[in-house]
Amino acid sequence: QVQLVESGGGLVRPGGSLRLSCAASGSNFDRYTMAWYRQAPENQRELVAVSFAGGSTDYADSVKGRFAISRDNAKNTVYLQMNSLKPEDTTVYYCNVRNRDGSYWGQGTQVTVSS
Repeated sequence: QVQLVESGGGLVRPGGSLRLSCAASGSNFDRYTMAWYRQAPENQRELVAVSFAGGSTDYADSVKGRFAISRDNAKNTVYLQMNSLKPEDTTVYYCNVRNRDGSYWGQGTQVTVSS
């Protein structure tokens, strides 16, 4: 069973930056897919960034060039560096880990971009 603890959300002005962290329990995280999602309309979650076990990454078009996902396997932690934040980035962000046994979600952390 994997438990995820998120942190780093908060209030930031447009153009500012935040760094989200998600610490996971367990082992063998170097073999897991890690990702960040965010709350979208109609109670859906959209994929923002994904980090595959092999080292490749991918991003939603809306955040390319502004956000960067990274992982520290020794700390069982995945990060989302968010730069050049816009008001439309305001929502709840969730980390996600996938392994052989299932998909696991963090509790969510609020990001608010406002002047």
